[in-house]
Order: sequence, then C-alpha cells, then structure tokens
Amino acid sequence: MPYSPDEFYAHALASADAEGRLPVADMGGWDIFPYEPDSLRSKPLQPPVVPEPPRGGEGGNPCRRCADPERNVIWSDEHWVLVADEEPSGLPFVALLMPREHLDLGDLDDARAAELGVLIVRIERAVRALSGIGRVHVNKWGDGGAHLHVFFLARPEGLLQLRGSCVTLWSDMLPPVEPDVLAADLRTVAHALAAHGGRAHV
Repeated sequence: MPYSPDEFYAHALASADAEGRLPVADMGGWDIFPYEPDSLRSKPLQPPVVPEPPRGGEGGNPCRRCADPERNVIWSDEHWVLVADEEPSGLPFVALLMPREHLDLGDLDDARAAELGVLIVRIERAVRALSGIGRVHVNKWGDGGAHLHVFFLARPEGLLQLRGSCVTLWSDMLPPVEPDVLAADLRTVAHALAAHGGRAHV
C-alpha cells in the first residue's frame, strides 16, 4: 500500500540526522554539480503540508499568464504561445511553451496533447540549429503555477560541466547573455516555428 504523506515523511526522517537533515545527494559528487560537496549540507526536511496550498491560477489565486496573455510572447498559434523567459538567463536560450487556455498537462485533450508533442520537437530542432548550442533540455515542473509551462533550456556547446539536470543551477550563476544576442536567437527560433504555422512576434 502506498505511503500516506505522514508515512513518507517518517520514512525519510529515518535517514536524517538529529536536526532532520538528509545526507547530501549523490549528485554532489557528479562532475556536473556546480558546488563542492564538502561545503554543503541539506536543509532540515519540513513536515508535509496537506492539503497543499493552491498554486498560481488555482484556488482563487491569479494566473500570471492569463492576466497578461501576450507578455513576452515570441511565437503563437491558435492554441499555443512560446514565451521568452522573464529574466535574462546565463544560458544562450530559455523559453516556455504554454497553452493559450488555462490548462495543466493532465487537462490537455488528445488533440492538444498531440500538438504539444509536435511543438516540443519543432522547438527543440529550432533551438538546436542556433550557433553554439550543445544540447536542448525540455522540462516541466509546475509547483508554482497551474498554467502548463514547458521549459526549453539550451546548453552552450562544449561546456560539458553544464550537462544534465544541474543546468538550471548553472544558469543562475552564469552572467546573462547579451540582450542583442538573445534577441537575435529568439527571433530566429520564432521565425523557424512560423515556417510551420502560427506567427512570429519578434
């Protein structure tokens, strides 16, 4: 039988120290991890909060995307928008794909789900075609907002230390990409997508 939230918490605490701190994850020793493991310690594990508080866009909380649906849009069609990241990133390209309608991943019908799959591949190809891109990572989290947002994160070519799941940590530490370089890459991707439909906004 699956753990209840309290049972899972008790199970986790059994591996914690007297302060409720879990051991540093194995990734602390990975060559892609941006920090030296000897300088780290985990925060104490907090007890579960059930029911969980509503995210942005649910339970009466406003949805930032629905409140300003054209903000930072670089490409769109009838059902989808590709949005430039709010803040300049240390990565060469960061954007989010979102449905126009206020939907989360599990809310998509089969037609929208099929469109999502095709768009993910098209965006990945367009970003990978930019100069100096080693890999394009595609991620969906969603603990902060109930409006589906799929991240596209481009790793600079040759910077192997930025590989994999730690790329978001590195992104916050690297200096932001120059605005004119970022604008040109956003424009290139938007126009590559518009060649298949929809329209570029940049």
